[in-house]
Amino acid sequence: MNKNAIKNFAVSARILLIQAVTQKAFEYEVTEDGKNDPSQAAVNGQSLTPSEQSQRAQLIAQIQAKGFASTMEEAAYTWFNRFIALRFMEVNNYLPSHTRIFSDEDGNFKPEVLTDAVNLEIDGLDKELVLELLEQQKNEQLYQYIVITQCNALNEGLPKMFERIGGWTELLFPKNLLREDSVIAHMVKDIPESDWNDQVQIIGWLYQYYNSEPKDKVFANLKKNIKISAADIPAATQLFTPDWIVRYMVENSLGRLWTEGHGKPENANWKYYLEEAEQEDSVKSELEKLRAAYREIQPEQIKIIDPCMGSGHILVYAFDVLMDIYTACGWSERDAAKSILRNNLYGLDIDRRAYQLAYFAVMMKARQYNRRILSAENQPNLANFADVMHVDTPLLSGSLRKFAEQFQFADTYGSLMTVTVPAGLDEAVSAFLPTFGMQAEQLEMMMRVARILTQKYDVVCTNPPYMGGSGMNTTLSTYVKKNFPDSKSDLFACFIEKGIHLSKAGGYNCMVTMQSWMFLSSFEKMREKMLAQYTITNLMHMENMVMGIAFGTAVSIFRKNFLRGYKGTYNQIKLQDVENGEPTIFPVMSNRFAQVSSTNFSKIPGSPVAYWVSEKILNIFTNKSIENYVLFRQGMATSDNNRFLRLWYEVSQIKMCYTAIDLDSAKTSLMKWFPYNKGGIYRKWYGNQEYVVNWENDGKEMKDFTSTLTQGMNVRLKSREYYFKECYSWSKISSGSIAFRFYPTGFAFDVAGCCVFNAGNNFYYFLGLSNSIITAKLAEVLSPTMNYELDHLKKIPIIITDKKEYIDNIVKECIDLSKADWDSFETSWDFKLHPLVENQQYAATYHFDEQNSPAHHISAAYQMWVATTERRFQQLKTNEEELNRIFIDIYGLQGELTPEVEDKDVTVRKADLGRDIRSLISYAVGCMFGRYSLDKPGLVFAGYSKIEQTTKTLDGEDPELEKFAKQNADGSVSYGSYYHEVNQDNYKSFSIDTDNIIPICDDDYFDDDITGRFVKWVETVYGKETLEENLKFIADALGGKGTPREVIRSYFLNDFYADHCSTYSVTGSGKRPIYWLFDSGKKNGFKALIYMHRYQSDLLARMRTDYVHEQQERYRTQLTHLADAIEHAGAAERVKLTKQQKKHQEQALEIQKYEEKIHHLADQNIQIDLDDGVKHNYELFADVLAKIK
Repeated sequence: MNKNAIKNFAVSARILLIQAVTQKAFEYEVTEDGKNDPSQAAVNGQSLTPSEQSQRAQLIAQIQAKGFASTMEEAAYTWFNRFIALRFMEVNNYLPSHTRIFSDEDGNFKPEVLTDAVNLEIDGLDKELVLELLEQQKNEQLYQYIVITQCNALNEGLPKMFERIGGWTELLFPKNLLREDSVIAHMVKDIPESDWNDQVQIIGWLYQYYNSEPKDKVFANLKKNIKISAADIPAATQLFTPDWIVRYMVENSLGRLWTEGHGKPENANWKYYLEEAEQEDSVKSELEKLRAAYREIQPEQIKIIDPCMGSGHILVYAFDVLMDIYTACGWSERDAAKSILRNNLYGLDIDRRAYQLAYFAVMMKARQYNRRILSAENQPNLANFADVMHVDTPLLSGSLRKFAEQFQFADTYGSLMTVTVPAGLDEAVSAFLPTFGMQAEQLEMMMRVARILTQKYDVVCTNPPYMGGSGMNTTLSTYVKKNFPDSKSDLFACFIEKGIHLSKAGGYNCMVTMQSWMFLSSFEKMREKMLAQYTITNLMHMENMVMGIAFGTAVSIFRKNFLRGYKGTYNQIKLQDVENGEPTIFPVMSNRFAQVSSTNFSKIPGSPVAYWVSEKILNIFTNKSIENYVLFRQGMATSDNNRFLRLWYEVSQIKMCYTAIDLDSAKTSLMKWFPYNKGGIYRKWYGNQEYVVNWENDGKEMKDFTSTLTQGMNVRLKSREYYFKECYSWSKISSGSIAFRFYPTGFAFDVAGCCVFNAGNNFYYFLGLSNSIITAKLAEVLSPTMNYELDHLKKIPIIITDKKEYIDNIVKECIDLSKADWDSFETSWDFKLHPLVENQQYAATYHFDEQNSPAHHISAAYQMWVATTERRFQQLKTNEEELNRIFIDIYGLQGELTPEVEDKDVTVRKADLGRDIRSLISYAVGCMFGRYSLDKPGLVFAGYSKIEQTTKTLDGEDPELEKFAKQNADGSVSYGSYYHEVNQDNYKSFSIDTDNIIPICDDDYFDDDITGRFVKWVETVYGKETLEENLKFIADALGGKGTPREVIRSYFLNDFYADHCSTYSVTGSGKRPIYWLFDSGKKNGFKALIYMHRYQSDLLARMRTDYVHEQQERYRTQLTHLADAIEHAGAAERVKLTKQQKKHQEQALEIQKYEEKIHHLADQNIQIDLDDGVKHNYELFADVLAKIK
């Protein structure tokens, strides 16, 4: 099946059909913002026929009731449903006329109904009109008439798909359907005809893809905190269930029900049916009682419901399984098909579109077994909630009113609603006459819904909607909290409980849902109740993307009784097991296949459905949990990270405090920014120290802000008494294994950076255990999702032995090794010196003179770095494996776990020539700007904040600050980034760029050109004698053609800034460069770097006059010389010079336009506040800066 073709067609069809019906409405002078007078008798100067006038009035009434956009959407999907139904019927030769509507016998887009219109036999067809339209060559009009007539003819046998056309939808029949680019032309040509042979798959995928754009819109709105309305619930929650999963569900619920009483039908090809486990004798005796009851069931007595039927996939396969059952009992296929429609299948859906498609799919499945089944008396027991809405209940009375009032929010609650039948309803229904309050069709649908919801079923089988509480609108949220308190966290969980309610005693409740109900603490009460009261017979656990969605799912099959000790059958499907949409082997015995009793789960804290756990691991949980020894805490939710968080290198370091040990010391520091633990990537022992938080004045601004929010300050800023305390921590969300890290004093922490405090003498022991394979294994049991919840991890069982001191020492070394790695890179605030500089054998104070100049090879320094990182890596790996061995012995899991650690899980970095040379270049640029110095280790200059006024006098108490202060006439002082001069005494060995502008040119146009400055830096650090060798080493590591200087220049021109942006970025926060690239465009007319922490408000003016204007003059001079040279050059030389001329002309034009932009911004004298961060400040100059990709 070509799903790409199906998707492309469905998505484009929706757009085209909405445009088409909107255009038709416009032609009848019905628009979104028009007068839309229903009594209008003519449009565009043309009189309307009585039929058109009536249809137009109906359309306007529909718009007034539902809105213009919703009405156009409904008209579009109505015709979409009809077109795909007709296409399916013509391909499978199910049309009574056996004449194709859209194609010819060869499958071409050439409607047979037109080429053979004279001989066409369709009930209700006016042959005289056909001949008249043929004679007048009005093919479009004729085609519309034939399609509408065919739809009306199919109404008798398929009334819910082909409602009789004659109302407002006929008025909006799309035009130009016979064009080669029409919707039906694409339907015929783009989707292979063979794909139409499987009605379930084609209809299901078309329905899902048709709704993909509305679904995307709903989820985009959720990000804006716009809840999911009743109208949007179908789009937000529809999800087509792959065919093999449907088969597993139906075979192991409906199929098992029959098999336990009668045996598996001989003719049944139930590929995914799993035989029951061998049970204990006590269980067998209880099962025999159930099976005795099952043996009494006859095929026509079985009732199966899909309460969220979507496009009908589950019901259609249930039809096939029921057919196996019926024919095994001697029924003919024709009679069985009738009985299945009338007696066995029941379905509900919230969406009218899905209801129509499910109805059609079921009827076509019946038609497969019985050619004459399409008739009024053979109709399935299906209903939808959309068709009961918009009843004006105050106009009703008595039992009818009580009954109808229950459906007020039916399109929101769907099958979760409970319907009661008031006394006297049957009499009221019999006496009912359509009124302004309610139409007969609405009452009929209400009665059908009530009948379906008030009876019990042998099997409930569905893929329910997945919607977390945060997405629910107020009406739905209030309802589920009241009626489903244990499962209110997600709709799918509510439906699991509803499915139990709909089931008969001893019946089956089968649902494919998110896996979260099996593990998360938010479902713990529901989980414990389900495990205590019902029996899991089967559970199939599926990895992310097995169902085509980015989270784990599970098919859970409950029997509505409790059999203590019953061994259910559990299996797992991994993504790698699936090829071409289904498993290559089923079940995969090596994938956690288990036949165990659910009573085991209660032995584990929180009762997770950890079906794969061994008896040894179960016994471990008899030990005390870690929460008895330490305190687990979640941190703050700032509620506005853009406002309160920065990456540490964005802000002025003069406002940073790294030394707070508690709230009081943080407050008295008078600082604004403090280290912030926000979780981060998979990294063990030390690191992920990237963020800072605004906690100035004891967090006053954040406290004031959060106090105005719904949950308030104390909920959002919890655990404040533990801010700045030593701890170890982990990231709440991880796509891989869990990793724990040491955090010294000084950090506040986030809701996603969960922390462990008060470990006392056990601190390093617990950290070692946490980073061992033992905790990884136990975490899989307690929290086998991407979320490592605090409530789960505090249940880790603890065994303390006399090896604690030995373990402590290993853990301390692991921390030291990881810290050394973290601090080797400039994105650490404790970075001191680049390792390729540090490894040179000369005085650490970096005093240079003519008699004592260094002469060293970068290649040698790199080899030392290779050795250093390799030793560090191997030592950390050895330590981790030793910890694993120790804890495996302590926990007695020698037979289940091995201590080996894979290289990919060791979270320190080995040397990487390309990366490390690029980082050396970055360090050199930092030295050029004064961020770093060859004379002082670590960060030397990282700016001040914006100009501030103070009454403080220049009294000498703060000499560092006063170097950057300006005395005002009134005695006050202004200080900040606009009145500073970098202290040149810090940069004696290598002078910094004085104006904070370093041009990047394709030639040596400026004295401070970055390539020249870099060459000088290499000479200064490594010596003149080895300069050329070192430049070649650098160039070879970068790659590229040309001389070493040309390769290095090319790197600065083309790749340096992208590398810089990548280095100064963190997942989730994006790129935050501290050096900004002023860039005229693709022609490299002008490029220059600045250091944001040294920015001054006159910088652009200086850049314009000192660099841009000078570069423009150079281009003018070069173009003059080139014109002269071309005039006197030979043919070959002229070609070369002409290329140069074109290049410089393009650069000159580019820089001319750029100069205008720079001029405009320079005149504004823009000031920046480093506290605002890169994202805000960069945007101020976005028109002249390189785009961050």
